[in-house]
Amino acid sequence: MSGDIEDKPQPLIEHLMELRTRLMWSIGAFFVAFIACFFFAKHLFNYLVIPYKTAVEWAHLDVEKAQLIYTAPQEFFFTQVKVAMFGGLVVAFPIIAAQVYKFVAPGLYKNERQAFLPFLIASPVLFLMGAALVYFFFTPMVMWFFLSMQQAPGHDEVAISLMPKVSEYLSLIMTLVFSFGLVFQLPVITTLLARVGLLTSQWLAEKRKFAIVLAFVVAAVLTPPDPMSQIGLAIPTILLYEISIHAARLVERQRARQAVEKDTESADVAKTDSV
Repeated sequence: MSGDIEDKPQPLIEHLMELRTRLMWSIGAFFVAFIACFFFAKHLFNYLVIPYKTAVEWAHLDVEKAQLIYTAPQEFFFTQVKVAMFGGLVVAFPIIAAQVYKFVAPGLYKNERQAFLPFLIASPVLFLMGAALVYFFFTPMVMWFFLSMQQAPGHDEVAISLMPKVSEYLSLIMTLVFSFGLVFQLPVITTLLARVGLLTSQWLAEKRKFAIVLAFVVAAVLTPPDPMSQIGLAIPTILLYEISIHAARLVERQRARQAVEKDTESADVAKTDSV
């Protein structure tokens, strides 16, 4: 088995030098992406405002009058910095992930590297799927819910209008994106744990009722304090948990098939040696 490992054992100083190199590449990639995204920060923020405009249309309001405000002189500047950091992390993620893999791969066996690569690809794809759900559906739904609470002026009523601050809107959409992105990693995490034998599909199925309760608790912590947000995150989490159970079953079937093939090869080798 030792022959499957690419690199020979190295002193600690060489591992630290390798770690420094990978960190420098990762930080450099993030810094370059951050500078580029900061240059286009206003344009990026305008793209992030599209779900709000969609919510305004759903609420049958005038899109031309929809606006975001900032109440401190430096607020919008720091909002652009946050947008640039968010965009820089997304843009630089493939390079950062590649550097992590290059640092870890020399210590893995060949079959472990082959098993690790699909998850390295699936993880950002699932994160983007969660982010897309937030951008195209969930954020408009949440903002529509908040817009529906506005009050028109009347005989005994004053006008109550929603004018979101740029920083608070950005915090909301970033929180939702990261929450859904992390939740969408559930199949990847459970499949990896099942592959190393720490979880089984039977155990996951038996803990289903606890997972449902935990999904609503996590949704209540991660989302704004309204029922639509909590239900909107809890339901995909429960569905992803069911997908995780099936993924764990597939892993178990694959491991069982490989064990049978290995036993067959061992039996054939023993038969050949006896002859």
